[in-house]
Amino acid sequence: MMTRVAFVIASHSDLLARGIVELAEQMAPDVVFKAAGGTEDGGIGTSYDKIEAAVNSALEAVGTEAGSGVVVLADLGSALMTVEAVLDFADDPEHIVFVDAPVVEATIAASVKAQLGDSLGNVVAAARNVCKLAAEEAEDFDLRPEPATRDDEPMTASALVADPVGLHARPAALVARVAGSFDAEVTLNGADAASVLELMALGVTQGQRVELSASGPEAAQALDALVKAIEKVE
Repeated sequence: MMTRVAFVIASHSDLLARGIVELAEQMAPDVVFKAAGGTEDGGIGTSYDKIEAAVNSALEAVGTEAGSGVVVLADLGSALMTVEAVLDFADDPEHIVFVDAPVVEATIAASVKAQLGDSLGNVVAAARNVCKLAAEEAEDFDLRPEPATRDDEPMTASALVADPVGLHARPAALVARVAGSFDAEVTLNGADAASVLELMALGVTQGQRVELSASGPEAAQALDALVKAIEKVE
């Protein structure tokens, strides 16, 4: 599968950057991730040259067609400033977007969108939405989206979770990708089924039955595909 968006993870720590990439690759196996952590000599800090090389390599992997590009995320402090300096001197800045958001959560949320083949704009929006969700959580501790107002009654289904780790990490990403591939609004136990972060926050375990609800033109197809994915029906 050809994806249009690649990621660069800039961090003070090489181990941290590579760890985030390792986790994200489990969620989005077809997406290109580049780690740019630590200094040139392997110490703690940031390197302009390492980040610039990672950005250029990531951009080369996805190209510069409309909707393609690179999302750059960083941990804190000087990493943010170094990324901004790299972007200031970039030859193709319109295809490189720095997102100032919680690096782990934003990478995971956005990588699932990238795996679906979404455009750079949509992937960036997914990364930035992590900050919005965090603000809502701080306000009222409720991350669930407001139910959509529709004239038709939503379709429902239930599924028994088969994966040994429940809906955590890679299984949650799979469910989110399936949900996001249909023209439908789908919830799982009240959470947005297309949001890997909301699914993981549910803490669903193996053997637990989950309730699905869908509305929209492809609601029936979405429910059928999700039940099969959750129950691991071949």
